[in-house]
Amino acid sequence: MRCVLFDLDGTLVDTWWLYVEAYRRTLAPHFGRPLTMEDLRVLRPTSEIRLLHNAVGAEAAPAYHRAFIEHYGRLHAERCEGVYPGVPELLATLRGEERRLGLVTGKSRPAWEITAAHCALGPFEAVVTDEDVQRPKPDPAGLQLALAQLGVAPRDSLYVGDSLDDLGAAHATGMAFAGVLWCKAPGEREAFAAAARERGALACLETPQALLTLLESAEAEVVAPRRAGAC
Repeated sequence: MRCVLFDLDGTLVDTWWLYVEAYRRTLAPHFGRPLTMEDLRVLRPTSEIRLLHNAVGAEAAPAYHRAFIEHYGRLHAERCEGVYPGVPELLATLRGEERRLGLVTGKSRPAWEITAAHCALGPFEAVVTDEDVQRPKPDPAGLQLALAQLGVAPRDSLYVGDSLDDLGAAHATGMAFAGVLWCKAPGEREAFAAAARERGALACLETPQALLTLLESAEAEVVAPRRAGAC
């Protein structure tokens, strides 16, 4: 697999509590109270802009998103839990192997730029954010755009993410998918892994290092039959 595309939040960086607090502060004036976790779940926090559309309507959403970005930036150093352990080493190894790397995220471009400045993730050859597509994952448009920018075929690529929407987008694009478990609470891991495997995930990964093992194994399976045929 010459190309690995990654989801961002919940896959490479832990921004959960940062997002929760930024949403609460942004929407408190509209609702007249801090939002509960159940309030946020109902609003579907998979995309800042779309959540705000759902909460305040399309006309008011741009102003609320500007307020959200201000809160997100001010809170980042305090509330972001940072890059998951093992991720910097994983990315460095993949770059050393000269694999093509990209991000496909539901995050907005301004929020990505803030996180990129705070978290040492290094460069990606393609970065597709929410503004670049009309519909969120599991719609495949973001992955298709990233592959087009990189000039790589879906069959030569892997998408790595933490949700079934990520899996759906990968399969709709014709890509293999690996689900990450390192972001999930112990009680969530088995349920997600079972659902992902049932829907055809290539693997579910306990650690970032496991992705390197998966890539090595997949390439060995491809090379071995070719060698056997040559003999």
